[in-house]
Amino acid sequence: MSIVQNKKAFHDYFIEEKYETGVVFEGWEVKAIRAGRVQIKEAYVIIRNSELFLIGCHISPLPTASTHINPDPVRTRKLLLHADEIKRLIGKAERAGYTLVPLDMHYKAGKIKLEIGLAKGKKQHDKRESEKQKEWMRDKQRLMRAK
Repeated sequence: MSIVQNKKAFHDYFIEEKYETGVVFEGWEVKAIRAGRVQIKEAYVIIRNSELFLIGCHISPLPTASTHINPDPVRTRKLLLHADEIKRLIGKAERAGYTLVPLDMHYKAGKIKLEIGLAKGKKQHDKRESEKQKEWMRDKQRLMRAK
């Protein structure tokens, strides 16, 4: 079951590969995510010291959050992935024009998982072309229903 999706990523990038990762959360963050107070639209993934980190993911704290903690909504969160997968990703992500972007946050067996994608940036003409393609598919469906 999906919690939040990054539709902007599919508009701005060609997604070549997808990986499912775990994320290191604090308790208040999990409660806020379950309440739907998360946004990954402006988030991205970086590689530092052979580890993956999620930057820019905004999780709004609940007003009932504990008083003894000071919640930071945009703190850097570590992503959990097998070491061999991380090594493979490092080699692919360091090529020119490639980056790692979060695509989808979802539940899996009671745990919160993040799907990241190896992405290559789209140029403006690519974005226009994919928009034309989407419109054509919509029109084609409309014409098929009309018949």
